[in-house]
Amino acid sequence: MGTAGKTTLTGGCQCGAIRFAISAAPTRVSICHCRMCQKASGAPFASLADIPHENFAWTRGTPSSFRSSSIAERDFCAKCGTPLSYRKIGGEKIEIMTGTFDRPDRMVPTQQFGSESRLGWVATITNLPSKTTMQNYGPAQSAEVFSYQNPDHD
Repeated sequence: MGTAGKTTLTGGCQCGAIRFAISAAPTRVSICHCRMCQKASGAPFASLADIPHENFAWTRGTPSSFRSSSIAERDFCAKCGTPLSYRKIGGEKIEIMTGTFDRPDRMVPTQQFGSESRLGWVATITNLPSKTTMQNYGPAQSAEVFSYQNPDHD
């Protein structure tokens, strides 16, 4: 990754209004199945990378936040709605949603939490039939789709 004080990974929201950088590898990458994470991510689970505050910086924009419980706040982009992070109030780290990294493939989970709320079908999704985006839409329709999302870089 990188050395102290140097950017190792970057990321941001869909529209590009909010960007961040980390200067050290995450201390943990996990999946959380708890009901709050399901609702906050709009997905069956959230995947989060733990970053000590001293290794993290918002590099463009300031996210909005929502106090989701008595112990935590969640940051998001007010412009496009992208969920960005989970923070314990007064905690020593920020947990960044792994899908917001420019290289989410580098965020490999090694632990799961909130398993009491894990949806039963999650364990079997790799067995479902799958198609690439091109296979799903076909060449003609794919050629007409233009993304308005910020590219995965500054």
